[in-house]
Amino acid sequence: MDWKNMLRAADVLKLVENWNEQQPLKGTSDERDFMPVAKLFNPAGAGTWLITECNEDGLAFGLVDFGYPELGYFDLNEIAEVRLMGGLVRIEQDLHFQADKPLSKYAEDARIHGCIKA
Repeated sequence: MDWKNMLRAADVLKLVENWNEQQPLKGTSDERDFMPVAKLFNPAGAGTWLITECNEDGLAFGLVDFGYPELGYFDLNEIAEVRLMGGLVRIEQDLHFQADKPLSKYAEDARIHGCIKA
C-alpha cells in the first residue's frame, strides 16, 4: 500500500507543505512548531503517531508512542506495510482527530503522562 493512501488527500498535501516550509528553517530559531496534521493508530494494540510534516517519499516527523513517547523521524512507507492479526488489520488514520495545540505541547504532555493523550 502506498503511504499516501493511508491518509486523507488534504492531509497529505498539508504534511508535504509543512515539510517544505520547515526544511530551510531546521536548526534555526525560526524552526516551526506545527500543530499535528494527522494521527495514526494501531487498532489492535500499541502504536500512535502524531504527524506534523513529511516529504514526498514518506519520511515523516512527529511524536511516536509505543509505550515511551518520543519525537523523531519515521517512514510512512513502513507503517503502511504493517499487517496485524493475520493481515486483517492495518494502521489507520484517526479521522476524528483535531489538533488543539502544537506538537511540542503534545510531547510535553506525553512526557508527563507517559503516553500520547490525543
